[in-house]
Amino acid sequence: MSEESEKNVKTLEEKKFEELGDYYNHPDNRPGVQELFGNIVAELPSLEKLLEECNNHWVYEDKVYRFYRQSYKVYKLQSYTQEIVEKLRLLAPNRTLNECFMTIIREGTGKQFKVEDNQNWLAATRSILEAFFHARYFLEMIVKYGKELEAPPLMMPSGWASVLYLYDLRY
Repeated sequence: MSEESEKNVKTLEEKKFEELGDYYNHPDNRPGVQELFGNIVAELPSLEKLLEECNNHWVYEDKVYRFYRQSYKVYKLQSYTQEIVEKLRLLAPNRTLNECFMTIIREGTGKQFKVEDNQNWLAATRSILEAFFHARYFLEMIVKYGKELEAPPLMMPSGWASVLYLYDLRY
């Protein structure tokens, strides 16, 4: 492609983006989305605190290490998962959380360590980490977009779209 053609292509791409740009700025005014976003903004300080706690050395780093070390201490991760899920529920108390997400949470919480778990470590404990990772992901996306977005957009980044799926608000 010649330099002149390349310049024309870029110009066409830029024009397309400019035409869509206005659409990207339109807010998603659906009541459920507005309520969720308002609750996220209102709860942002406590959400940030919880994310910071879940990312600290003794939770995130140490408990993943404990999984590979095959230590019963990995089971302590469940309490953080449950705390995150409870906070997520409170952001939209009249909505149920996504069924796939809740299946992962159910399978990765409520477990008690048994000595026999050492014989089948992956099957006994991997779901604990999976549940924590999913819950932490949604907490991270909620904090990120609660800080970055001025309003919930119609055309949205993937992370915000996944948050809407969590609350079954994605159309």
